Amino acid sequence: MNKPMSSSVEVPAGAAAGRRLRPLRLLVLPLVLSVLAGCATGPTAHPDDPLEPLNRNIYQFNEAVDAVVLKPVATLYVRAAPDPVRTGVSNFFNNLSDFWSFVNATLQLRPREAAENFLRFNVNTVLGLGGVLDIASDMGIERTRLDFGQTLGRWGVPAGPYLVLPLLGPSSVRDAAGRSVETRGDLVMEVDHVSTRNSLYGLRLVDTRANLLRATAMLEGAALDKYSFTRDFYLQRRQNQIDDIIDRGWGIGNGDRTSGDQD
Repeated sequence: MNKPMSSSVEVPAGAAAGRRLRPLRLLVLPLVLSVLAGCATGPTAHPDDPLEPLNRNIYQFNEAVDAVVLKPVATLYVRAAPDPVRTGVSNFFNNLSDFWSFVNATLQLRPREAAENFLRFNVNTVLGLGGVLDIASDMGIERTRLDFGQTLGRWGVPAGPYLVLPLLGPSSVRDAAGRSVETRGDLVMEVDHVSTRNSLYGLRLVDTRANLLRATAMLEGAALDKYSFTRDFYLQRRQNQIDDIIDRGWGIGNGDRTSGDQD
């Protein structure tokens, strides 16, 4: 008697699981590398950056990719796409982040910010054509940008060593862990059509880089060591955000609050 062929069912399921775990693996990999590179530290290392040799190598890799691919594409995007189109794209992705900010506000026990971000997401999704129009800002509903790294810091998780993630840039052990959780909750990942999902990932990357063109131009003109400047700015800003959340307490307007689509 022929044996039942169960592999035809198991292989697609495994492939689907692998597709969903791939972004998480990409974020966990730098953490593994950081552990393996512990011997690269030395007595002159920055106290918040014991993995500086590894981080600088990843930073140089990111700079090379940015110079060859990301910055030229973002510059072309800004020149070719009309302002209303670029604003609509930014609004769409900001609307998706509002939902994650709602989740983090809830986890931080901040009911006002949770209600505002949840209301923003629903208003812009329903009345703003899926978030392309920022109706909520016109109504005066404020946005508070919150991420899971801040949530971990709110409940006492230390930042850990500074990390530079491939393609993602400045981070820390705590924030890298937060990114991995956010990747699992990314609404773009829920898009089943593969080419559409990948196009959204690419468009978000280009839109993010385009919004940073002016800031990076100022950085290139002002900083002698861009790596150190970026590291110090990132660590100080993140610590200020965590301190602000802890000091002000529950339900108080703190963090990155805006009434529009800019930080």
